[in-house]
Parts: sequence; C-alpha cells; structure tokens
Amino acid sequence: MRGVGDVTPGPRPLGRQLPFTSSITTATAQRVLQQISRDRGSAALMLAIPCMLMVLLKLMFHDAEASFERIGPQVFGIFPVIVMYLVASVSTLRERTTGTAERLLTLPVQRLDIVFGYSLAFAFLALLQAVLSTLLSVGPLGLDIKGPAYLLMIIAMLGALLGLALGLLVSAFARNEFQAVQFLPAGVLPQFLVCGLFVPREEMHGVLDAMAQVMPMTYAVQAATEAATHEGVTGLFVRDAFLILLCVIGVLVASAATLKR
Repeated sequence: MRGVGDVTPGPRPLGRQLPFTSSITTATAQRVLQQISRDRGSAALMLAIPCMLMVLLKLMFHDAEASFERIGPQVFGIFPVIVMYLVASVSTLRERTTGTAERLLTLPVQRLDIVFGYSLAFAFLALLQAVLSTLLSVGPLGLDIKGPAYLLMIIAMLGALLGLALGLLVSAFARNEFQAVQFLPAGVLPQFLVCGLFVPREEMHGVLDAMAQVMPMTYAVQAATEAATHEGVTGLFVRDAFLILLCVIGVLVASAATLKR
C-alpha cells in the first residue's frame, strides 16, 4: 500500500498544456538559421534576389520615371512573397524528405513549436531582406515615396512572412522539391496577376475583382501604395497590414495541423 506521502504524478491535464514552448521554439529557430548560414545559395536568394529585382526594375523604367514611381512601391508586396515561398517550401520539404521533421515530432514537442521556430528564423531573415531592399530603393535607386520608408519595410516583411506561411503549408502536400515549385503557379501567380499591379482593380472584370478581395497579396500591394502616396500612416494601411498578419497566422496554424506524429 502507498503511504500518504507516496504520490504518483499523473499525466498533465490537456487543458493546462501550452500550445508551444518558447525554449523549443527558439532552439528550432537557431537550428534553422545555422542550416541556412551553411547554405549560401538559399541565403543569397533571400537577401540578394529582391535587391537585384529592384535594380532590374529601375533599369527597365530608366526612361519612364513615373512608371517606376508607381510600380516600385507595389512590388514590395510581391517580390518578398515569391522569394520566401520558394525558399521556405523547398527548405521545409527537404527536412520532411530527409526525416528531420519526423524525428523532431518523436520528441515531446508541440507541432506549433516547430512551425513557430521556422517562422521566427525566417522572420529574422525577412527583416534583413526588407531593410536591404528598402534602403537600396529609396537610396541609390531614387524611389520617391511620400510616406516614411519604414512602412515599406513593414510591408516587405509581412509579404515575406506570407510567403513563408504559404511555403510551409504547401510543403505538406508536395512529395519532392519539384512539386513544391509547381504549386507556385496555382497558389501565388494568380494573386500576382489580379493584385492591381498591371490593371487597377476597379477596371477588372467583376469576377476578378471578387477574387482579388480574398487574396492577401492584394492587400500587400494596396498597403504599399498607401505608404508611397500618403504622408504618415493611414487607416487603410493599418487595416491592410492587419489583414495580412491575420492571414499569416491562419496559414501558420493550418501548417501546424499538417504535421502528423
């Protein structure tokens, strides 16, 4: 018989478990950053490609400065999405196919620990990407905007986080890296076409305008335009940035749901 002091601890009630653990999330983020630092190609893709695309855009509109002033801010809501989607989907899928993700899930960790760890690591890279591309654009490239430059940084970072979330989600349904890239035309390019970059949304067919209203890239482009054409922070900018952030959180939670033990 057990004495009064002999207490066998039972399982922790599910209701008291935290959805994620900060120490495990931080450790996961550090591991991802170390891996990316050893993969110079991925690091260059994330940090240098957006800057190269802005230089290319400037050269394209060398004799059409007005067009560069209009399109330049808008691509801050587009380029980071595409670049981060490619890197995140391929990197995450590589960990799935090599068994790293499965080995992590055998440990006493929550699924959100892994997803938030990836998000934290890529958020740091997204911040560097946003700072570099913004400083290059408003500096040497001469992009003239009415609002403060940090607003473009915010949109670029939110766009990169959106690409990250979409990449994590898509990696759950792709069997190899080629399939992960194949999801790009289906999930990202339609947003690129109807976000308002080529044709104003009010001039589109009603069906396309309705589609654009449920696509997060639309709000990224709209917020970047607000930052470029208005002094200070507008209510529309705050609303669009908040909608993008909600979309990022929703897709990240969906990504966590795809991780199976």
